[in-house]
Amino acid sequence: MPEGDSVWQTAAKLDDALAGGELTRCDLRVPKLATVDFSGEVVESVRPRGKHLLTRFSNGWTLHSHLRMEGRWQVFEPGEPWRGGPTHQIRAILGTKRQVAVGYRLPVLELLRTVDESRAVGHLGPDLLDPEWDAASMNEAVRRIQANPARPIGEALLDQRNLAGIGNIYKSELCFLTGVTPWTPVADVPDLPRLVDRAHRLLLANRDRPMRITTGETRPGRTMWVYGRKRSLCLRCGTPVRAADQGALGEERVTYWCPSCQEGPAPSPAAWRPGGRG
Repeated sequence: MPEGDSVWQTAAKLDDALAGGELTRCDLRVPKLATVDFSGEVVESVRPRGKHLLTRFSNGWTLHSHLRMEGRWQVFEPGEPWRGGPTHQIRAILGTKRQVAVGYRLPVLELLRTVDESRAVGHLGPDLLDPEWDAASMNEAVRRIQANPARPIGEALLDQRNLAGIGNIYKSELCFLTGVTPWTPVADVPDLPRLVDRAHRLLLANRDRPMRITTGETRPGRTMWVYGRKRSLCLRCGTPVRAADQGALGEERVTYWCPSCQEGPAPSPAAWRPGGRG
């Protein structure tokens, strides 16, 4: 599932391509929306909310989409060949005279009144990339995380009801930077407000970058502290980075940590993954 900064970049790309333009083509290829045609309507804006995308139209409707693991929006010039997958994977086409946006493999696509957007995103916690993020936002995110003190911090960070925008990459990296394993109970995490503030600053720093960086280095193989570094050495101490699954059955995500730099509980060696990314 994409991180919040990637979704922000997708929203910015769609907004640049469509906002202010009149739709010359509107094709929503899911059964419940097959008869919808907003041609002639103006796209007012495309905005991210955590990992959700909200495309707002001049007729008071919003197209809500979510990429999850496989979805992707692509933008093309008029007449340019579409490259994003086979035609049968296209779920949405929104075109203006300037450009056309094509949504591939979108697992979530629904229309709702713009005034009712909370039906789709009202459950989310504070958005780490909200332009109005402030101390109150941070305090609310901390409050939500602390509401379940026994929960592993890695799972709490991925829960978009606590705070919106963190994915599996930032989960592993933030736990490393905090010095705790992702299996550490929330109650045992030192200075949780600092962790949340660091999450905000990391996503903000990467929001406009073509390459995600958490270490401050751009050299290949040195942009991440632990994520994706199984069978590699920790950039800080030289200990081999470990990887194991974390999460409820059916929702497991590959999680990375350094057993020397991070304190707290962790799976036994029998549960360690032999390698690979996740």
